[in-house]
Amino acid sequence: MKPIQTFLFAVTLAGPGSLAFAQDAADRAAKPGLQIELNDAADVDGTCRISFLVENGLGADLSGAVFETVLFDAEGAVERLTLFDMRDLPTGRPRVRQFQIDGVPCAGIGRILINGAQTCTGEGVAEGVCMDTLTLTSRTDIELLG
Repeated sequence: MKPIQTFLFAVTLAGPGSLAFAQDAADRAAKPGLQIELNDAADVDGTCRISFLVENGLGADLSGAVFETVLFDAEGAVERLTLFDMRDLPTGRPRVRQFQIDGVPCAGIGRILINGAQTCTGEGVAEGVCMDTLTLTSRTDIELLG
């Protein structure tokens, strides 16, 4: 059996949803740039904990990535402006980053806007590349835009 056939066979054994997940991961990996997915939003003790899946496809490690972020309430009004520090992001290795939004349940957040990159540093990383190549998606009811 050829290696690709072995991979597809293993994915098929894992279930039909696994093949879609593997294809989604392959599509993201093939796309150069920085991908941020709002993966989860869960209420924890009256606050909203949001989880991001971040994938660095820039071809260079990021030693720091901090994004200016605007949270909008369910009615569309600005709730707060804050910074999300994604820390270091090695190239080709997905990272999950979590943030707790104090005093706001998840139902109170309608949209999250990545307003800009305050910091985007790494050896060989061009200025502006974090925002110029940014792709945003959401698996939640909260819209992620930039």
